[in-house]
Amino acid sequence: MKALVVYATITGNNKDVADLIAESLEDDHDVDVETTEISLADPADFEDVDICVVCPYTYDEGALPDEGMDFFDDLQEEELDGKVYGVAGSGDTFYGDDFCKAVDEFGKVFDGTGATKGSENVHINLAPDSEDVKKLDKFTAELVKKAEELNA
Repeated sequence: MKALVVYATITGNNKDVADLIAESLEDDHDVDVETTEISLADPADFEDVDICVVCPYTYDEGALPDEGMDFFDDLQEEELDGKVYGVAGSGDTFYGDDFCKAVDEFGKVFDGTGATKGSENVHINLAPDSEDVKKLDKFTAELVKKAEELNA
């Protein structure tokens, strides 16, 4: 099984999120994982994997990562039937209703691609802590389980 984890980060928090997801997929579930920064990624790369993960940050009042806008727009054109997706990312609860809005926006776009949602979106306040690591371990386990069901 193969996974691609794409992340956007300014502070390093989402690189940490992506690394935790990749580590869990590799170590706990024996998944072959590639991790890449969003400005270097192409949504068409998701066609070559079983599990598609995006880790976007949200900044200001619900803004998506500037460097990820082309990726976001191009993802809307993809047809990812038979793929499993998950979205996890950090934000700042200071922004209230806009907390982790980018995570949910990427989730909506994935829904339109025909991909199957593998787990609920994960919202992390700032840097991932030990509770977030548990959430991300559950997230990866659910992604793998859903991918196994689709490929059965």
